[in-house]
Amino acid sequence: MAKASKVVPLPFIRQFIRVESAAGICLFFAAALAILVVNGGFETQYKALLATPLTVMVGEFGLSKSLLLWVNDGLMAIFFLLVGLEIKREILEGDLKTGNSMALPLVMAAGGMIAPAAIYAYFNFHDPAFLNGWAIPAATDIAFALGVLALFGSRVPIALKLLLTTVAIIDDLGAILVIAFFYTTDLNLPALATAGAGFALLIAFNIKGVKRTSFYVAVGAIMWFAILKSGVHATLAGVLLAMTIPIKENDDGRSMLYDFEDSLHIWVAFLVLPIFGFANSGISFAGLTAEAFTHPVPLGIMLGLVLGKPLGIFGLAVLARIIGLVKLPPDLGWQHLFALSCLCGIGFTMSLFIGGLAFDTPQMMTYVKLGVLSGSILSGIIGSVALTTTGFNHEKT
Repeated sequence: MAKASKVVPLPFIRQFIRVESAAGICLFFAAALAILVVNGGFETQYKALLATPLTVMVGEFGLSKSLLLWVNDGLMAIFFLLVGLEIKREILEGDLKTGNSMALPLVMAAGGMIAPAAIYAYFNFHDPAFLNGWAIPAATDIAFALGVLALFGSRVPIALKLLLTTVAIIDDLGAILVIAFFYTTDLNLPALATAGAGFALLIAFNIKGVKRTSFYVAVGAIMWFAILKSGVHATLAGVLLAMTIPIKENDDGRSMLYDFEDSLHIWVAFLVLPIFGFANSGISFAGLTAEAFTHPVPLGIMLGLVLGKPLGIFGLAVLARIIGLVKLPPDLGWQHLFALSCLCGIGFTMSLFIGGLAFDTPQMMTYVKLGVLSGSILSGIIGSVALTTTGFNHEKT
């Protein structure tokens, strides 16, 4: 297991990238399988499976949801827990700890959220209902993007993978804030107070040096249920739990945060994300015409990912470099940054997730899936072509 230190160990980061790369490939096959199932004569069975009711009872308390909602509200809370652990690690001991190394990815991530959202808003400004999806193309799927990089093997410099990972983590943090502030429904104050009490107890655990993971998980589960009932999206419970997990080494030299992240990573990469991808990617092409791509929602999402990401990420990085705010990492040139900016247009997981929060009708979700899938595929292709034009005589992974 990885141990906490003043600087995030490079082997830990390399292992993280390897797992994320493999996860991206699995996620691709899960999404492709969903599309094949829906368009191979099993659409009715696919929808029936996702609509299957599932009830969990604990004493007198019960929670009943469809299988799809259990995936999006329950399993994805585990995904957000892992994201929260990654963000905390990066802030306390990683690249986000120092201003010098943080400046470039911070600028790139900011541009990568603003420009796609602006492009989407341009096409949907006329309709407030459509405009609600403005954050959909602002997200980046780190697993898919690293999966594309994995196709190039050791020819891709480790510095590029590290930069992409850091930009995507900052992007995830921005997406979490967007969900918290812009996709929250009417609040249930008693439930919110219960969640707040749970979070306070978790903080107390951290301050008192409680080292048993089971205590944190038990309180986190209660907090998840309370947040689910509060009107705030339940997946944010995962982030709040992550913020309270201790990172300091204990007497035997182990860090609970590193151990927790290690144990979760495989499950999220090869179970949670593929299940999410399969459950949310099933789009039927029956009756779909070219006119569907000109609808403002899929058009805004697609162009936001394909054009907005490079314009925002690469454009703002160039501007920041001209005025002296940032420096390029060693071994990387502008061609690498342009390729990275294109790959960041692979939105998928977080984009589909935000789309589900923004719209609640099957027709609108079809538009969301169409825009996200087409935009992500095009971004992956363009980013791959851009990578082939770069030099590969760099540090090996």
